[in-house]
Formats: sequence, structure tokens, C-alpha cells
Amino acid sequence: MDLLHIIYEMIELRSFSNLWYWISLAVLWSSASHWILGVPYDMVYRAQRKGGQAEQDLEDIARVNVNRLIYISEVSGPWLVALSCFLLSGLAMLGFVYLLEIAQAVFLLAFPMAVVGVISYFTARRIAQEKATGEELRRRLAFCRLYIQFVGVISIVVTAFWGMYQNLTIGAL
Repeated sequence: MDLLHIIYEMIELRSFSNLWYWISLAVLWSSASHWILGVPYDMVYRAQRKGGQAEQDLEDIARVNVNRLIYISEVSGPWLVALSCFLLSGLAMLGFVYLLEIAQAVFLLAFPMAVVGVISYFTARRIAQEKATGEELRRRLAFCRLYIQFVGVISIVVTAFWGMYQNLTIGAL
């Protein structure tokens, strides 16, 4: 065997049999459930336990991120929705109609994150409308996190089953 063949065997270039894909899936959902509206969730715990300055810090960072998300949606929301739908439908077609495995893998990462984006937008809009602070803000962020984790669990299960099906069908292992 030559060196390139050995390297190719060590670094599998297929998506669902590649360890790096599963590591990136875990990191993606870990990050998505920790950063709620751009706010690290440990700040919510700290604000609940200590109050005072920690509570004020949480309200400030949440206000900044909520205003930023609403501004982006007002300025370029329709364009972002159109571009996202175009890319996601292109990935779905390439992946599930033309059976391109890398497109399937990227779609199974990107589509649930689009759902997370919608959840985040509606949560940000509700926080801004209610001018939520204190306990109400923490409750809104907690529910947003719960919804994101629910989407994450469903996404991981679907991706795992699809990946196992692909590996068993193709015989990658």
C-alpha cells in the first residue's frame, strides 16, 4: 500500500462514518443549548442565585442580544429567510433526491439550526414586547433553552438513525 492509500483509510471522507461529523454534531448542540439568544446559560443560574450585579449583567446582555436579533430581522429578515430556504431546499434535493451523502449530513445539521433560529427570534420578540426583566426574563430564557434542547434531542436521534442506516446500507464499516 502506498502512503496516500493509508492516509485515505485513516481519514474517512464519508460523512456518517466519520468521527469528526459526530463530534461536530455534539459540539453544535452543546453550544446551541448553552448560548441562549447569545447569553451563556450559566449567567441565568448566577443571576438567580446571587441577584444584584449578576442580575443586572444578565438583563444587560439579554437586552443587547435581543435588540440585535430584532434589528437584524427587521433589516434583512426576508432576505435571510429566502436565502435559508433556498440553501436548505438545495441541500435536501442534493442529499435525499440525488443521494449525495455530504449534502444529507449538512442538511441534518443546518435544518434543525434553522428551527433554533426561529425559536430564538420568537423568544427575542416576546422578551422585547414584554420588556421582561428579572424572574420573567430568566423564565423566558429557560423555556427557550428547553425548546432548543427538545429540537436537539429529536435532531440527534434522527441523525443517528439516518447515519446508521446509511452506514449499514453502504457497508462503510
